[in-house]
This record gives sequence, structure tokens and C-alpha cells, in this order.
Amino acid sequence: MNIQLIQCTTDHLTELQSIGRDTFYETFRDQNSPENMTIYLNEAFSNEKLTAELQNKHSLFKLLYVNEELAGYLKVNTDEAQSEKLGPDYLEVERIYILSRFHKLGLGKVLMEEAIKSAKDMQKTKVWLGVWEQNSNAIAFYEKVGFQKTGTHSFFMGEEEQIDFIMTKQL
Repeated sequence: MNIQLIQCTTDHLTELQSIGRDTFYETFRDQNSPENMTIYLNEAFSNEKLTAELQNKHSLFKLLYVNEELAGYLKVNTDEAQSEKLGPDYLEVERIYILSRFHKLGLGKVLMEEAIKSAKDMQKTKVWLGVWEQNSNAIAFYEKVGFQKTGTHSFFMGEEEQIDFIMTKQL
């Protein structure tokens, strides 16, 4: 299995938009109304929003390819790009998403290791993420790689408020 991580730029907007929509839809379609999914997908993965995120110097996207096929992606944030302002010592792992047909290949670990490497390269001492309280598979994975629940915050899926666990890891 040939795995490649490529830094995503505005030149990759179409690929990022596609993988973002596809992975989010696969992951959450069964737990959310079609209306809320449509609202979220249209807002979160619009050309304007993704372009702004890609141009933010405090955010970093990496595209994950397996045997030259786009399989997933990673997004991390620091400083004012963090969705919760936890401070300058933190790096946020905002998104780790992998298409379902690539699950169980160790790719989540590859993306998490890349996030941890980025944090260390940026001299951050803590990593945090938000994960939906009902996403038990993701929670188990994050606990397995050393994250602990440290709080909660709200996430809006269309009009519906959902609760995410905040999980942190000391480096």
C-alpha cells in the first residue's frame, strides 16, 4: 500500500471539497436529517469558505492518497484559527476524515501522527480535538492514541445543536 500525504493549497480546492463532502456525508448521514446535512455541507464546503480556510496561515490541510487514490484528509489549526480559543500552546485537530472503503487500514493513525508531528514542528505542547459525543468509534480511537476527555462544546448541524467532547493530549 502506497500512502502519500500532500499539503493542500487552493490549487486542490476541488479535491478538498469532494473529499470533505463525501467523508462527512458517509460518517453522519444516518444520524442527521437530510435538511440539516444539506445545510451543513453547503456551508462548510463552499468554495468561499474552503478558500478562506486554505489561505489562513494558522490552518493546514493535508490530503491523504492511497495507491494514488484520494482517501481522506486532515485539517489542523493553531492560534486564532482554533474553533475554541485554548491558547498558544495548543494545536487543534479539526478534521480527520477517511472514506469508509479505506477504514481499518491504519490511516487514522497516519493522519494523527501527521497532526502530532505538525504540533511538535510548531513547538506546541498540547493537541486537542472535538468529537461528537455519539461517535463512539472515533472516541475509542482518540482514547487509544492518548487523548482524554476534558470538556464539551456545541457543534451546529444545520439548525440542530449537538454536543462534542473536547479531548486533549499532552505532548
